[in-house]
Amino acid sequence: MSTKTVSSIINTGKTYQYIDNGEPMRGGMKDVYFSPDKSYVVAFYRDPQDFNSKERLKKIATQYFDSFFVRDSLSGNYYKELYSWPTDVVELEKKIGIIVPCYNQNFFFKKGYANNDLLKGKEKNGKWFASAKFRANHSKSKLEDKELGNWLSYFQVSVNIARGVKRLHSAGLAHSDLSYNNVLIDPVSKTAAIIDIDGLVVPGLFPPDVIGTADFIAPEVMATKHLSKTDQNRKLPNRLTDLHALAVLIYMYLLYRHPLRGGNYFGQMETEKEEDLLMGSKALFIEHPTDHSNKNFKREYGDNLQKFSPWTDLNKTNYKITGPYLKELFDQAFIKGLHNPNQRPTADAWEQALIKTNDLKLQCSNATCDQKWFIYNNTKNTFCPFCGTKYIHSIPVLDFFYQFKPNVWKPENQRLVVYNNSTLHQWHSNKNIIRNERLTEAQKARMGYFSFHNNKWIFVNEKLDSLKDVTEDKEIPINTMVELTDSKKLLLSKEDGGRVVIITMANK
Repeated sequence: MSTKTVSSIINTGKTYQYIDNGEPMRGGMKDVYFSPDKSYVVAFYRDPQDFNSKERLKKIATQYFDSFFVRDSLSGNYYKELYSWPTDVVELEKKIGIIVPCYNQNFFFKKGYANNDLLKGKEKNGKWFASAKFRANHSKSKLEDKELGNWLSYFQVSVNIARGVKRLHSAGLAHSDLSYNNVLIDPVSKTAAIIDIDGLVVPGLFPPDVIGTADFIAPEVMATKHLSKTDQNRKLPNRLTDLHALAVLIYMYLLYRHPLRGGNYFGQMETEKEEDLLMGSKALFIEHPTDHSNKNFKREYGDNLQKFSPWTDLNKTNYKITGPYLKELFDQAFIKGLHNPNQRPTADAWEQALIKTNDLKLQCSNATCDQKWFIYNNTKNTFCPFCGTKYIHSIPVLDFFYQFKPNVWKPENQRLVVYNNSTLHQWHSNKNIIRNERLTEAQKARMGYFSFHNNKWIFVNEKLDSLKDVTEDKEIPINTMVELTDSKKLLLSKEDGGRVVIITMANK
């Protein structure tokens, strides 16, 4: 074992140290070594990098680094936590490498498997959290419950990933190899880290290095991969193929199965050809509403279907359980946009749909439910789809309205479902406050909370200075409460963008 020094090719005279024990961590394209204090790694490319590749890396470590993290101080710190971004480019004995800060400790398993410590200390590669095989109680590969989080964890993880893709696309970049291998996630802290940033695609300047990772390659890329790179009909990774991979990731993190990997049979052929058709030209959503030919999970799970229930039972965990906003985007991604890339939902659309869905959550009445939370299904019979437990409380549902013009209020297709101790925030009371990574700490503060008290639902006003019960024509001052009753109308804010809510008492 020896300590070696390597020099920057961007900053003259700047050097970095790393520990060479003769057994580096091996990635798909790079050999990775830790610095002595483990604050960063030096990752050397095994293959020689040409002039174009060096220029791409330099640009990522300088120009794009500055625009993402330095110039935009409001969201820069958020994105610094989200991306594993190269900070410098180095060279040693004609080998090119990059300097990348080490991941936070929460992205390493504390235990890993429930039955042994084989994963202890290993990276929390996203694949461990995207399959029923690692969460089924009867599976030898089951992860420790404490590592898995609950269903709600994966909504926030997905929000973070969507924001990461949104920011890349807004800069004119594409990740090109978005997959669970290039995203680390921690359901416990509800965080994510997007890695392998060094392969970013800049249209017209830096082409993609790879076509992507199996399961996440867009159908048009799979269907044309046999063509020459110079063929105009060849489809290569770009912003639209990122959007396919993002949709697959979100579907897998919420439903623990692949949206295209079903039972479609194309006749006798080699496995590779069958895979090309299943994920390429013949790709079909497993939950397609009219074509059921891909709904069989036999190929994937064999005779173990029951073992991985409810995720292998499309009657119990139909994608509609993710709520109306996400159901609409899954339709857009896997039906309209599957073979029509321009129809795919943007990363921003996913972020906002996930956030709106978070406002529809309810806590399962069964304390031993594995998932703990579910999404309100807008029916008279409210129950948890995961364990089947009927929801025991009445449910105040607040539908939002905005002022279209003076005294004309229009519905927003947005609502807040109330449970005991749920909270209300500025992004609820005012439509001009957008819930994203640019929120200030003051904008994140709760404005009040809901409580089931003496067999009544109440809202306690903590910070809304112009809350009014429109039905009773009565002001609700700060530090007072208002009872929630059927058809009651509340004005949450008189400010520009202030909303009105109308209350429906459901599940009575």
